Amino acid sequence: MPGTNNATNLPLAAADPAPKRRVRNTTATRAAILEAARTLLAKDGPDGVSLSEVAKLAGVNRGTAYQHFATREAVLEAAVAEVSDEMFRAVFGDPATIGERDVGQVDMVALTERLAVFAMENQEVCRVWLQTVLASPEPSRDRFWNEFEGSIARFAATDLAEPGIDSEVWSVIVLAGNFLWPMWARAHSHGDVDRGALAHRFAREMLRLSMHGTVRVEKYPGIAALLEGEAAPSPMLLRAV
Repeated sequence: MPGTNNATNLPLAAADPAPKRRVRNTTATRAAILEAARTLLAKDGPDGVSLSEVAKLAGVNRGTAYQHFATREAVLEAAVAEVSDEMFRAVFGDPATIGERDVGQVDMVALTERLAVFAMENQEVCRVWLQTVLASPEPSRDRFWNEFEGSIARFAATDLAEPGIDSEVWSVIVLAGNFLWPMWARAHSHGDVDRGALAHRFAREMLRLSMHGTVRVEKYPGIAALLEGEAAPSPMLLRAV
């Protein structure tokens, strides 16, 4: 009809959909927080780590950081534990095998090389990890320390070892040397190739110390031959006989 407002007969426009609430990936957020904590640990040491700085570097707000870690100490403990797990996998393999290795069948050359390379590639966090573990009243709670010191203790109890080995002292000597050598290497290298060669150099010298301090040389003739400059024996000959 004339004069009738037909606007009321027009279909209503669809309402704008409500914005979807972003689903936060809690696993990825936790990983980002721990990565930020590791970065700050490597840069400034434990004293330089605060939850606010960690949150800022991780790109999350402080409230989110506190949801994952209630205290600064909690995020530090988790970051150090992550370094320990990563080192365990790099040096020993599957953490599920903790305490199960036959020390007589361990390839001492390969294990020594893996530890030296990991230390060279992760020098700052390795030093922080060692300082944290050594200052702990219960270092055996740390997965890597527990296996490293424990494997030396098991080795010391066999006829492959020289008598009277102090597994705790030897563990500290070996790990401190591995984690301090990269400081020297950084000042005397010019790239990854140089650092790799220096890691190899350190690993060989640690083997030499072991062969003339903790290991009964006659039980490892393959390693003795390797250190004397002969052609590298097969991996089987680098194990105990």
